Amino acid sequence: MISRRVLGGACAAAALLSACHRPQPPMDEHMGHMAAGDLAAPSAGASMSQGDMSLPPSANTAPARLKESNRHAEWVKLAWEPGSKDSLMAYIVYPSTSNAKTPVVVVVHEIFGLQTWVRGVADQVAANGYIAIAPDLVSRLRGGPSADEISGDSARKIINGVNSVERNKGIDAAARYAMSQPSADQKYAVIGYCWGGTTVWLHAINGGVPGFSGGVAYYGLPPMDPTNPKIPAVDSVKKITKPVMLLSGSNDARITAGMPGVDSVMKALGKHYSGTNYQGAEHGFLRAQGDPKTPPNDAMSSANVAATKDAWPKTLAFLKANLGK
Repeated sequence: MISRRVLGGACAAAALLSACHRPQPPMDEHMGHMAAGDLAAPSAGASMSQGDMSLPPSANTAPARLKESNRHAEWVKLAWEPGSKDSLMAYIVYPSTSNAKTPVVVVVHEIFGLQTWVRGVADQVAANGYIAIAPDLVSRLRGGPSADEISGDSARKIINGVNSVERNKGIDAAARYAMSQPSADQKYAVIGYCWGGTTVWLHAINGGVPGFSGGVAYYGLPPMDPTNPKIPAVDSVKKITKPVMLLSGSNDARITAGMPGVDSVMKALGKHYSGTNYQGAEHGFLRAQGDPKTPPNDAMSSANVAATKDAWPKTLAFLKANLGK
């Protein structure tokens, strides 16, 4: 039985990981988050700013954005699947709208788990007119559903245990719950970042539940061919029936190497796909944006901001085209 529980702002003051960056080429699209500075909380001065309100927050501006948001948000417990005794935690945000029915967007976290920044992205999705729900896909492995924010280091240690089946069950559960709300339309899309970007591809391959309408993968590749890691596994991506968009930064060496192959294979299969690789931007550019870096890198910060200013409108256009509003 799905239950609903308001837990207030238990996580609002939790420590936040700062921007995702790593100067050397990463082993995979997730390793770019693992610089030592990523574990530091934002400075008090930085956290006071809400940033550009037309865009999702950066890591440093997310706490203030959530604190000042006037949108209704709450934590809910969901069954992993109908009849399951296990449950996962999710954070749902409702838009302020006069529309009778509103489409749903499932926001999938990075390797850090369901952190403050991801909730900030969900709040922005709601600000743009959608019901946003962000499931904590490590709920089971962390010992049960909780609104307490775990550290990025702890999340990274357990997240590899969340396989593709588990990821899809979690997204299915979040989508079903959000679409069951009286104000919800029976359509949903998925947006994901890093580990969550790959999860978007996995969900598109799986097909989701009725109402699935497409996904936006930020810096995450589909399953790649084990004999040629520069092209996707054709047997997997040929199962995709809904639109997918991939957004990444050119300084993410692995994804940059894989994007031409993804583009070629998806087009050859006649799939509805588009990809953009932003020059000079890094892995995790939407989270990083212009937050201070260690060591400072003004050129990369500028590229991250430019990428964000183009990628978010592209994301909204994708949602409007495939969900309506």
